[in-house]
Amino acid sequence: MEGLSISSEPPSSNLAVRRSSLSEYIDFPDARPDCWYDWKWQLRNRITSLDVIRELIPLTRREEEGIKRATGRLAMAITPYFFSLIDRQDPKCPIRKQAIPRLEEFSVAPCEMVDPCGEDSHSPVPGLVHRYPDRALLIVTDSCAMYCRYCTRKRMVGEEHPPMPVDRFDDALKYIRSKKSIRDVLISGGDPLMMKSEILENYISRLRAIPHLDIIRIGTRVPVTLPMRVTEELVSMLKKYHPLYISIHFSHPREITPEVAKACTLLSDAGIPLGSQTVLLKGVNDRPATMKKLMHELLKIRVRPYYLYQCDMAMGTGHFRTPVTVGMNIIEELRGHTTGYAIPTFVVDAPGGGGKIPVAPTYLLSQAKGKVVLRNYENKIFTYTEPE
Repeated sequence: MEGLSISSEPPSSNLAVRRSSLSEYIDFPDARPDCWYDWKWQLRNRITSLDVIRELIPLTRREEEGIKRATGRLAMAITPYFFSLIDRQDPKCPIRKQAIPRLEEFSVAPCEMVDPCGEDSHSPVPGLVHRYPDRALLIVTDSCAMYCRYCTRKRMVGEEHPPMPVDRFDDALKYIRSKKSIRDVLISGGDPLMMKSEILENYISRLRAIPHLDIIRIGTRVPVTLPMRVTEELVSMLKKYHPLYISIHFSHPREITPEVAKACTLLSDAGIPLGSQTVLLKGVNDRPATMKKLMHELLKIRVRPYYLYQCDMAMGTGHFRTPVTVGMNIIEELRGHTTGYAIPTFVVDAPGGGGKIPVAPTYLLSQAKGKVVLRNYENKIFTYTEPE
């Protein structure tokens, strides 16, 4: 595929060999060959078929049916690295739930939407979303290293077309240049780090040449699902375009491995601020203790917790969504019980395109002339006297 360093799947005649080699690499982490740490090898050997995954893990009936139905967009694709984090004896494993399709994906509630965040209705030119006054979103690819089963952009992600064509990128740049209020652009997808470095650099360098653009951000999950992609060559390219920020999608503390820590260290040492974005997921990270552990582990690898998202109302995500009160309770359990650096902002991305709305426990109990009444994390009440 043009723009992506992914070769075609091995021919079916090599299926038995592929099963055997994948099993060996996954089961014996202390004796993995050098190719395991080659991100292109990881992509070439992604687990994409029912026949292969059956040899690697005992599947439930709902998983088998989910894999059979998950074709076309958002088909199953799991890097051997990310698959190695799965507890293969536990169908409730939080890594497994994110990676392996389930039959529940194909049960769609009436409230669920094709475009839950209203991005298409805020797209003045193809591939660009302008919803907030001073920032814009560029969707440059539909490819990811691993397809999360709760993806909010499942309407456009997963067919692995080439990156945004030059003429379409030119149109997006023309729009950004014409809107001097835009000072911040987020490059997303799919996953921008799936592209060849030279193509990504072309996008970034042309954005950096716009005088009124202060900040460039990259949204990615690759450091979690394919950490070996974060090479010294990639980081050396990125550090030329400061101020550059990277938001990384983490879901569970089990995802923070030595490989992920190494990738984040390379990025941080290059002066790139890292933030985390986490989607609240039923059965994955909806317990306060799990979320606290994740946030603590993130700080240890120099990733600042940024957003905790209520799961969007994308088609077929009902089995992942929790009540909003679950997220509020998690924030309540964090606030005052750990450092403020470990507390993300809990937001609901308003259905239909209303943008991110912060949702928090109520600490302001009442307000009158000259004073406010507040409660703290211990439920003790305090009065603050305001200046006249």
